Amino acid sequence: MKKWAAAAAAVLLLLSGCNKEQVKAPESKEKPAEQAVEKETPKTQSMYSFPLTGMGTEKEPDQRAVAVMINNHPKARPQSGLTKADVVYEILAEGDITRFLAVFQSERPKNIGPVRSARDYYIELAKGLNALYIAHGYSPEAKKMLNSNYIDNLNGMVYDGTLFKRSKTRKAPHNSYITYNNILKGAKQKKYTMKSLPPSFQFLTNEESKNITGNEADSVNITYSKGGISDSSFIYDSKLGKFKRYSGGKQTVDLNTNDPVLVDNVLIIEAVHRFIDSYGRRDIDLTSGGKGYLIQKGKLMKVDWENRDGLIIPVKNGQEIGMVPGKTWVNVVPTKPGLEKSVSFHGLKE
Repeated sequence: MKKWAAAAAAVLLLLSGCNKEQVKAPESKEKPAEQAVEKETPKTQSMYSFPLTGMGTEKEPDQRAVAVMINNHPKARPQSGLTKADVVYEILAEGDITRFLAVFQSERPKNIGPVRSARDYYIELAKGLNALYIAHGYSPEAKKMLNSNYIDNLNGMVYDGTLFKRSKTRKAPHNSYITYNNILKGAKQKKYTMKSLPPSFQFLTNEESKNITGNEADSVNITYSKGGISDSSFIYDSKLGKFKRYSGGKQTVDLNTNDPVLVDNVLIIEAVHRFIDSYGRRDIDLTSGGKGYLIQKGKLMKVDWENRDGLIIPVKNGQEIGMVPGKTWVNVVPTKPGLEKSVSFHGLKE
């Protein structure tokens, strides 16, 4: 009996030791490599992108572009709303003063202006973008186009003091403004649809944007006037990876927020300009194509341009060149004197 009791005790002690070892056995805190890979969260990509900026958005965009004529006379600077524009076209109006067609689709600025009068070539650009066209005033040719319902439009000549408001801090014709809310209000009154997408640029991927090739160009200056009053400059900020814009030597910022205009693509094209009256108004050919420069990420490329489906695009050997996702400025200069004499680069390295 004593021998049996001793044997039983030994067995119990052995089992107890085994259980203690099992409890004490440490669990590995490191996850197996396969499990870690399986549980990695992939980088999320937006399902959709805006047609004029290529920037991602979670909601499928369907809003119509709005194209606004913005004054660039020195007395109209600084302007309001330009920092929110997807694309800005800068073209000569009368004399040596340029005017902007600012196109808004992905963002809605609160206040836009000063708003200025219409010209036929700006109307054609807006039409090509399926945009609602906003202006205050018109040339004789532009008035005929607007009165014929060539394009959906709101004009300050009709809505001065209602949809369009006058600033008390500036004098006419440099003081007409419109809010985005009033644009939507006017579109509703006129029963214009606001669900009509513009055509889209072709865009580079993030990796392609990092590997753009071309001659290095730190800054570019575009000469529009002998006295420099309308000269346009873009200076590359390598830290931001974007261009800062200047008019007549002063940086372009927003009047209300003081935010700078930052640009990802600068497309400079030459087009045939022809005077059509004694006031110096012009007819400008923005459909036939021609020579141009494309500057992205501080790199310069010689290109051609085409008006394809209403959108002015850069091409090389007939193939469209991708834009860096972001904001674009298109500067148009006359074929006489042409690109070579109108555009100069600084920090240019072959």
